[in-house]
Amino acid sequence: MSAAEQNAKEHFGNPNIEQRNLAAGTAAVDLGARGIITVNGPDRLDWLHSLLSQNLKNLLPGVSAEALLLDPNGHIEQVIHFLDDGETSWLVIEAEGRESFLAWLSKMIFRMKVEVADRSNNFSVIGQIGAGIPQAYVSNGVALIWQDPWPGVVTGGVRYSMARPAKWQWTESLVEVNKVEAVLAEFEKAGTMAYDALRLAAHRPRQLTEVDTKALPHEFDWMSTAVHMSKGCYRGQETVAKVHNLGHPPRRLTFLHLDGSGHFLPSAGDEVFVVGENGVVEERSRGHVTIAAQHFESGPIALALLSRSVPEDAPLVVRGESGEIDAAQEVIVPASAGKAANLPKRNLLMGGKH
Repeated sequence: MSAAEQNAKEHFGNPNIEQRNLAAGTAAVDLGARGIITVNGPDRLDWLHSLLSQNLKNLLPGVSAEALLLDPNGHIEQVIHFLDDGETSWLVIEAEGRESFLAWLSKMIFRMKVEVADRSNNFSVIGQIGAGIPQAYVSNGVALIWQDPWPGVVTGGVRYSMARPAKWQWTESLVEVNKVEAVLAEFEKAGTMAYDALRLAAHRPRQLTEVDTKALPHEFDWMSTAVHMSKGCYRGQETVAKVHNLGHPPRRLTFLHLDGSGHFLPSAGDEVFVVGENGVVEERSRGHVTIAAQHFESGPIALALLSRSVPEDAPLVVRGESGEIDAAQEVIVPASAGKAANLPKRNLLMGGKH
């Protein structure tokens, strides 16, 4: 078990208080195991730009970015939190994808002047609402603090959602493993349950819980922060452009307000059913819950991946081993997402940032 896995805890006794403290910026959370990969060399940004969905070619030192590695059919393989310090690119991914991503990067080097290294055992990732951990590791004069662009729209991106989720000014700081305990001692304690609850309230998808083998970036509104629509070619680009301009994503990420009278939460994978106009629940499942949480203000909430054909105002029922839970939708990705070839770009209306 790595040091990161040992430090990460779900909660420290009272998840609601931990959420309040985390939301207020007085608490920090060890996010557990992550894959942390560095790329050195003069060709690193050009090389990564050609492989990933984001415009990285001219990324300035210390500027945060989010990028996707897609398969040839546009399905998500890796979600990458990206920073460059002027000499080294730092890529943070889910721990589960570390080995496959390292192997793939190594195969793609060819004659490029780059060096890929695994730094996963040297650093932990500490999350906080606010400016980031002051004790974050400094590399080439740059504090390694990733600032989450969600729920904004970065340059070249487009947002489908018109929702206004809870405030989310999330940062992830790289801290040397041998300093994590001392760093966390300077903050209120918060576990990963607090992080998940605040993330859900912000409609923020995560690869570990939301992404499966069929996942397209359009289904999660990742087109807003992780995809540059006018950059050069990369693997999966044709599908990304085709779905956005000519088609619709087959599924859509949805925020659920859950009935709390049963005093239990659904589990990941629990099926979601539509309640018809006559109050009869349809027999066919129309999606599944990806993650649920008890929010300190909103109560029981969840994210679910639903078929695009589910009406946005339809009442729902979640069924699992613990029983049935009534649910109401708050739309993240609308059913109309896509077919944007003749529509004005949403990011021009809402304003872009990077």
